[in-house]
Amino acid sequence: MSATIRHMKNFVVKTLANAGALGVAIWLLQDITLTGDSTGKKAWTLILVALVFGLVNFLVKPVVKLLTLPLFILTLGLITLVVNALMLLLTSWLADQLDLSFHVEGFWTAVLGGLIISVVSWALNVVLPDGD
Repeated sequence: MSATIRHMKNFVVKTLANAGALGVAIWLLQDITLTGDSTGKKAWTLILVALVFGLVNFLVKPVVKLLTLPLFILTLGLITLVVNALMLLLTSWLADQLDLSFHVEGFWTAVLGGLIISVVSWALNVVLPDGD
């Protein structure tokens, strides 16, 4: 399999894992919402939000992690919960700017949502093939 196809398959799998993880967080937490007229519209919105979330994690999260490296060491990694929450809040804000019906209400909801998303995403990435 060519490297391009392998990378595309890996991207699709990671996006689906993010969508699944976001879906679980929406299902478990009443202050993380995804609205829509139909199931199809909600599914499409969830995929788009997963793409935004993936881009935020790819582009912004490494910079934030680098800037918070001293706090990462000082807190023995617990700052990761805050960084994940901030990435989820940024995704919520970007979704609003893009007119996607996804919203995270409050910092502590984002902390819990980020924790849920991390665990579910990790589990789905273990189960789903990644093309390697």
